[in-house]
Amino acid sequence: MTEKTSHVSGDAAGAPVILSSEPGSFAWGVLAKRHPALIQQVRDAFPYGRRQHEALDVLLDEITNGVIELLAPGEPDRERWADWGQEHFGRSWYDAPFLWAESYFYRRLLGAVGYFGTGPWQGVDPFAPFKQAELRGEAVEEELRALDALSSVPADERAAALLHASLWGNRADLGFRVSAGEPAAGDADASALVADDSALLWQLLPVGGSSTVAVVADNAGRELIPDLILIDHLLKQRHAEQVVLHLKPYPYYVSDAMTADVVDCLRRLTEAPGEASVIGGRLWKAMAAGSLEVRTHPFFCAPLPYEDMPEDLRGEFESATLTILKGDLNYRRLVGDHLWDAKASFADLTAYFPGAVAALRTLKSDVIVGLEQKVLDGLERSGAAWRTTGTHALIQVRR
Repeated sequence: MTEKTSHVSGDAAGAPVILSSEPGSFAWGVLAKRHPALIQQVRDAFPYGRRQHEALDVLLDEITNGVIELLAPGEPDRERWADWGQEHFGRSWYDAPFLWAESYFYRRLLGAVGYFGTGPWQGVDPFAPFKQAELRGEAVEEELRALDALSSVPADERAAALLHASLWGNRADLGFRVSAGEPAAGDADASALVADDSALLWQLLPVGGSSTVAVVADNAGRELIPDLILIDHLLKQRHAEQVVLHLKPYPYYVSDAMTADVVDCLRRLTEAPGEASVIGGRLWKAMAAGSLEVRTHPFFCAPLPYEDMPEDLRGEFESATLTILKGDLNYRRLVGDHLWDAKASFADLTAYFPGAVAALRTLKSDVIVGLEQKVLDGLERSGAAWRTTGTHALIQVRR
């Protein structure tokens, strides 16, 4: 069965903005099913008190039956959200742009559990149990053991494997299946790429080129570890002199990475046996020396496209040799959360971005650009929900 795309409204260069108002669409499923389920999971993960339970009940009722309400008076960012959402308050959650509604839901969820308050739950990540369970799971153990086989592989093959591991995130084991005499990526991995500009990515980062690479992280846990391992490779092989890892300032989209998550991953690496421990030790020292630096910015939790980024963040990306944006949400913000023609130019849509940019993304939403006609035809003929199920991925680069 061919997948159902989201109901859309509005216009940006001819491409409608994605809404969530069509039952059965991907965006509708996130608001109608995923968000209510997440409220219950967060409730069950902590021994919250009556105040948090009542606030979660109010939020659940609002997203299910009500209209979008503004943050309560006294919330530190109330005026900012009032400006961002002035067209949406008082309307159904399903009638707001999908990107905005998702982002605001997570802000409201944090408010409900007291993350920004002055009580005992201040600063307690409501998603931490999910991140920790994944990080300590057997799958991570297997993937870290697989690094031992990569240590003796030629650097270019290892680079390709680690790039694919970072791309696929929680399918990172695909990228580690490399040994002498085998291709850098397995057949299943390579055939699932709908676009692959990896050669251009490496051209932009020549060995010894004194490059600075900005990496905008996506998920924590099992997906952040391959990102860190790729960063180690960039530094060790001198593709980069410095890497700046940009993180979320507070919990966002369940599993998005913060500074605490980076520390947890580094500890996981250093505690592991073999090559993983060696890599973890190098990364720990790189942070201490400044060749790996972590930064954050409030804009990373804003419901806005990167085209609206503030000048200070624009300056940071402009000073980088290459900015690598990880994951689906960053891709949606990079090209705009619209139903573009899938053949629309990635270079044109990212021309505003300061400096060279690369997107590493598994496909988990309707947005897609930059596909060749023959690739698109093959995907459409398959009848599969290739845009949203994470079975396909892309590496797109604009120099």
